[in-house]
Amino acid sequence: MNSLNSEAFVVFGQHILWSDMVGNLFGLAALALGWRRSIWTWPVQFLAGLILFGAFFGHLTGSAGKQAVVVLVALYGWWQWQRGKEQGGDGHIAVRFATWRERAAMAAAAAAGTVAVALLFTAYPKLSWDPWPDAYIFVGTVVAMYAQARGMVEFWFAWLLVDLVGVPLNFANGYAFSGFVYVIYGALVLWGLRDWWLRSRQAAQPTLEGAPA
Repeated sequence: MNSLNSEAFVVFGQHILWSDMVGNLFGLAALALGWRRSIWTWPVQFLAGLILFGAFFGHLTGSAGKQAVVVLVALYGWWQWQRGKEQGGDGHIAVRFATWRERAAMAAAAAAGTVAVALLFTAYPKLSWDPWPDAYIFVGTVVAMYAQARGMVEFWFAWLLVDLVGVPLNFANGYAFSGFVYVIYGALVLWGLRDWWLRSRQAAQPTLEGAPA
């Protein structure tokens, strides 16, 4: 992993690490596969988490911890999509909007989790340089992946909210490639949101008797 943490190249004065670049390229591929509702999004996300864990470990311990959680949630997502891959009628998971109860539960978990993790980071400064934004990204990523695992369209909204903080934080902490990738994430999220939104509306429309399937 030491070779992965070496410098790959310099762009506009920003030092790009191999681990930062490779891990985020895997993360970008995972998001694209998630847009296509491919179950392979989870193994790719698992690999991205492992690589980024190595990139952050010993430097940004809080971010490394986030990647460890990403690995665990990726395993949960794989299990969920394996169970529900026939629900969409095309061999993929069906997508839907969350209920108001589910939205409230995720919002409450995100708020409480952010406060709890930020207080932990504040109590142990070595875990994070920026406790509150780092905690926000940490918890927001977990909530987004949970919503993705359950096939909820809100997954994309959660990623947009993470991006709003993730881009400046990664640039500020010297992970320029992560910052650039988060910008691309934003574009993919908008396309993925549109696709899942339309699919959820189609799934919700009743089929008229005698109409072609």
